[in-house]
Amino acid sequence: MTVVPLRTARVYRSDNAERSVHAWCHNALSQWPELGPLPPVETRLGSTQAFRSAGGPGTPVLVLSGTNFNAAATVPAARALSADRPVLLVDLPGQPGLSCSQRVGGARIETYGAWLDELLPQITDRPVLVLGHSRGAAIALASTPSPLVAGILLLNPAGLTAAGVSSESMRATLPWMIHPNEQTSGRLVEFLSGPSTECDKHRAETEWLTLVARYCRAGSTPSPLQAEHFRAWADTPVAVATGSHDPFFSPARLHGPARRFLDADVHTIEGAGHLSLYEQPDRVRELLGELDA
Repeated sequence: MTVVPLRTARVYRSDNAERSVHAWCHNALSQWPELGPLPPVETRLGSTQAFRSAGGPGTPVLVLSGTNFNAAATVPAARALSADRPVLLVDLPGQPGLSCSQRVGGARIETYGAWLDELLPQITDRPVLVLGHSRGAAIALASTPSPLVAGILLLNPAGLTAAGVSSESMRATLPWMIHPNEQTSGRLVEFLSGPSTECDKHRAETEWLTLVARYCRAGSTPSPLQAEHFRAWADTPVAVATGSHDPFFSPARLHGPARRFLDADVHTIEGAGHLSLYEQPDRVRELLGELDA
């Protein structure tokens, strides 16, 4: 029998807040006309909105975003990935975006894994690579291996180990949460990014994170998964990558768990931070190509 999780608070602070976030999303999505919405899918976590674009001849990639990010915020990076392969984007229920706005009581990351199992056959009929960024990586690992998953790229991944927390992270995060504006969001993006990132390139992320702090209730980082989740992927190609300057999931922090649980090395994206997908999408594109090969 399927257990339906109890609904709790909405992601948005008000109806006006939801409208403001949706307007930003629709505008960002309109910048890539080739990215088309799929019919909403009803799942155990509520209505889920996915998008698809055509692309190169490679295996399609499904992108699962990290906490507070979504399809609209990922448009520039996804366009880079589409040079090699079709791209599927999805807004996670319970996160800012165009899927169900209700958070779910007791929705551990395993619940999202079951959600992905339910969603995948309804948005693709051919195998895909799953690119899980941060929270999205934990969701990918919590799902069930199937013929529809040709491989997984875990990018700046939650789920393998606990996130590193420092006084510097608190100094960047708390002002953003308490006084959301362009300055505090800019400082947060700077903290999350590596030294190779040009601030002007990430105005969209700064604008988006200002909206998130102003209009949405903050989410949390997933806890590490249990060992059985890792063992399940033994017969599926899995790659792990992170930024050389990721403040939460550094190469040194991930090396042991990646080797122990997944028998995988950690690819270091030099000069990038926690936002590797947005900072260096061309390098992520190369990693997908290696996994596809």
